[in-house]
Amino acid sequence: MKFVTDYFNAEKFESLFFVGVGIIAIALGIYFWFIIKEPFYKGLAIPLVLVALIQLSVGSTVYFRSPKDILMVENLIIKEPFKIQTEEIPRMNVVMKNFVIYRYVELALMLCGLILFFVSPSQTIWKGFGIGLFIQASLMLSLDFFAEKRGTEYLKQLTTLSK
Repeated sequence: MKFVTDYFNAEKFESLFFVGVGIIAIALGIYFWFIIKEPFYKGLAIPLVLVALIQLSVGSTVYFRSPKDILMVENLIIKEPFKIQTEEIPRMNVVMKNFVIYRYVELALMLCGLILFFVSPSQTIWKGFGIGLFIQASLMLSLDFFAEKRGTEYLKQLTTLSK
């Protein structure tokens, strides 16, 4: 059952990273908007802060939910192992399908950000918005890559366990 605690503790650790990045992005966004006040930096601040709110929400949810998830899955393995096949594996299959959706959304946002950056006139709000969107979407894609990799391994372990 070490694989269960390893998986959820890694999720918990990454969620703290999400929260930390979100806090930094909000601080930068506030600095750019209220201190620098130039159009490019105001544009940069918007996606930094908006995506940071998602990062804070997702990160804190995963962080506080992980200990309960460890107990729940360990109890399933010990007391009702047949429910791994009917509950945890289907839940993880949904999680893994969602990663595919997130990947396409993040790639689309990166592309939109690049397009805005390259077609917008110099130092405009849209140029800043484009680079901010690209940065945040790239960061989310990177973090989701590692989460998906962990999820794949965890799902393999569950599948082996349920046979």
